[in-house]
Order: sequence, then C-alpha cells, then structure tokens
Amino acid sequence: MAGSPTLMPKSRLGSTLRRDPWWIEILPVVLVLGGFGVYATLRAFEGKYYEWGPYLSPFYSPLIDPLHHWWPFSPALLILVGPLGFRATCYYYRKAYYRAFFLDPPACAVGESPRRNYRGETAFPFILQNVHRYFFYLAVLFIVFLWYDAIRSFFFSGHFGIGVGTLILTLNVSLLSLYTFSCHSLRHLAGGKLDCFSCGTFGRSRFEAWRLSTFLNERHMLFAWCSLFSVGFADFYIRMVSCGAIRDLRLL
Repeated sequence: MAGSPTLMPKSRLGSTLRRDPWWIEILPVVLVLGGFGVYATLRAFEGKYYEWGPYLSPFYSPLIDPLHHWWPFSPALLILVGPLGFRATCYYYRKAYYRAFFLDPPACAVGESPRRNYRGETAFPFILQNVHRYFFYLAVLFIVFLWYDAIRSFFFSGHFGIGVGTLILTLNVSLLSLYTFSCHSLRHLAGGKLDCFSCGTFGRSRFEAWRLSTFLNERHMLFAWCSLFSVGFADFYIRMVSCGAIRDLRLL
C-alpha cells in the first residue's frame, strides 16, 4: 500500500534493504590497504636495500644507526611509530578499515553484528585514536626529513643531476605533504574552534588559512590513497636499484 512504512530486516551482520553490490566498496580497501600493510611490514624487518647513491627509502627516513652500534634491529623500526601512527589514527582511514576489516559497519545502511558491545572511541584500545592531532605534529617533522631526502637526491657525488629516483622521491614527498596538510587536525587548528573569524586574533589570516586547509581537506581521501601508493612505490624502486635488479636512468 502506498505510504505504508517500510519494515527494516532484523538487525544482523550484512542485513540491508540495499540492492546494489555494497560489498564491492570494501574490497579495494582490503586488498590495497592490507597488501600495503604486509609489504611495509616485510620491508621494515628486512633491514637492507634501503639506500642507493643519493636515494634513501622513505621507510627508513631519517636513517638512524644503520651500522647497528646500539640498535640490533632494522633502522626502520626506530621511526615506524611516527608515519604508522599518523595513518592508523587518520579520520579517513578509520572509516576505511573499520568497514573493511572490522565490518563495523560494513557499509552505510548495512547491519552490524548484534553481539558487538559498541562503545565507540571512548574505551581502550580505540580511545587511543584521539591522539591523532599529536601524530600530526610528528608527521610534519617527518615531512621535513623527506623533503631533505628529495633535495639530496638531486646531487650525485657532489654534482647536480636528475635520475628517475629523483623524480619518484620528489613526487612522493609532494603527495605526502598534500596528505599531511589536508589533515582534519590542521583545519581544526586553523579555525575549527572559532565561530567568528573577525572576532578572533589574526582573524583574516586564520580565515585564509582555514579556507586553504578546507580546500585541501575536501581532497584528503584522494591524497591518502595517492600518497600510500607513492611511498610504497618509492621504497620498491629504491630496493630494486640498490639490489641491482634494475638500473636508475639518469635524465640529466
């Protein structure tokens, strides 16, 4: 009968009135994010093939104790907490992996498990997600190191030059910078607490900063995925060059 209310199916995992293949949305996240996690973990523990000439893998930047004077494990493990913590607590990635790996919820208007005891991010371990803004400060420091590595990649034995690795590292840090500075935390710092920009200190400047951060923030998901691919490919390229599998082509 027209106008009759639609009865929702009993709440259970995967129950929905949606007729589209909603589960396709989570497959790329499982494959790409899961695959990157496996690759990055193996590379972090490998502890070699991370440097060639002026090129340094972003997984190992900044390079700390490569000769193992006091750290017997892979140098990558000394810096892992910074970039990993920033991505793991990222607002966008939370939505992505909550759906793809925890099925919490699997998708919009799709039922969750009735047995779950939902407490959001107010209890351990998910309450730790609230430190994201502090990981943002740490991520900015890593961006400085990566820009140093990109500039250093233009110099071969003290002489200016450009190789394929130079372009890859420069593109990678550019995408990582866009991902970092499109962060929700930066937008909040710029003007998230203000109801009236003209009433606050440096109101006009803060408004311009907030507007720019908003422009970037609207593309945060795009930058998140592009930078994930770029950082993985940059590491893979440098590994291939350093182990002799391929040669770096000098363009200049």
